[in-house]
Amino acid sequence: MKYLIVGLGNPGSKYVNTRHNIGFLVLDEFAKEREATFELDRHAEVARTKFKGRTIVLVKPTTFMNLSGKAVNYWMQQEKIPLENVLVISDDLALPFGTLRMKGKGSDGGHNGFKDIQATLNTPNYARLRFGIGSEFGRGQQSDYVLGEWSSQEQAALGERVSTATEFIKGFTTIGLNRTMSNWNGK
Repeated sequence: MKYLIVGLGNPGSKYVNTRHNIGFLVLDEFAKEREATFELDRHAEVARTKFKGRTIVLVKPTTFMNLSGKAVNYWMQQEKIPLENVLVISDDLALPFGTLRMKGKGSDGGHNGFKDIQATLNTPNYARLRFGIGSEFGRGQQSDYVLGEWSSQEQAALGERVSTATEFIKGFTTIGLNRTMSNWNGK
C-alpha cells in the first residue's frame, strides 16, 4: 500500500520557523525518524520511506500555500495514490496551540492551502490533520501572526507536539483514519 502525506507550508528560509509552516516541520520530523531525505522535484520537496510494509511519499509543496493543490494533484497522479490514502497536514487558527485534530473531510475553514486543494481536487473529502496554532493576535493581524515565528513558550512545547503529530501519520498509514482519530484526537 502507498500513501501520500502532504505537509503544508511556504518554501524559503524566511518561512522556516513560522506557524504557517507546521506541516513542513511535522514532515521533517517524520523523515528524520525514518532516515529519509527530501529532494527537490516537481512542485515539491519529496522524500520516500517505508513504515510497517507501507510506502510513504512525503511531500512539501514548493508552490506556496495558495497553490498547494497543484502539488497534491501532481503527486497523487505521479505515484498513483488514491484520495483515501492522502493526508494533508496544516496549521489551524481555530484550535488552541498544540491541539491536534484529524478529520476525514471538511470545509477549508478559511485556510488557503485547503481551499486550493479542494478546488483542484474538486472535493473536500480528503483526510487532514490540523495542528492548532492558536489565535493570539489583534484585529487585522492574522497574516502577521501565521507568518510569525513561534513564541518562546510555544517553542518549548513544540517538539513534543510535533512528535505526537508523527504518531497520527503512523496511525493513518497502518490502522486507518477512523481508528487513528479515535486513538489520537485530543491527545
